Amino acid sequence: MEAREPTGMYFEDFEIGQTYKTPRRTITSTDIVNFANLSGDYNAPHVDWEFCKQQSYGEPIAHGPLILAIAGGLSCQSGINDGTVIAMLGLDEWRIHKPVKHGDTIEVVTTPTEKRLSSKGDQGIVTTKRDVMNQHGEVVHSMKLTSLYRCRPNA
Repeated sequence: MEAREPTGMYFEDFEIGQTYKTPRRTITSTDIVNFANLSGDYNAPHVDWEFCKQQSYGEPIAHGPLILAIAGGLSCQSGINDGTVIAMLGLDEWRIHKPVKHGDTIEVVTTPTEKRLSSKGDQGIVTTKRDVMNQHGEVVHSMKLTSLYRCRPNA
């Protein structure tokens, strides 16, 4: 296979305070059931309709790690990281603000808050605020994500 040119954002392309939005995705009951099967997390809030009827959310809710994983996938689909991200360095201050149910549509709004060159000088560290929003414009998850990116090659 021949090498292909990256189309994602390089370290230099990130602007502090600039927001980047991902495509949207609707969460389905199948997503919730499949994640329960994949993870082995069959806790009642995710799979037991009768239990959930007695709770404020009224029906099974998506697993927090499922929404975290889908947020990562949506970020990938946005193209921001295509061929330019090297590694995820950390996830901090992850908070779940509201339950996500089947039928909810989410998108991710990413805002760079810090950036600096790595000690090597040919890579950069970008810290972003990542908000997962539902179809009502409510933040359902929030976190601080730090990633390592390639620097733009010298022309």
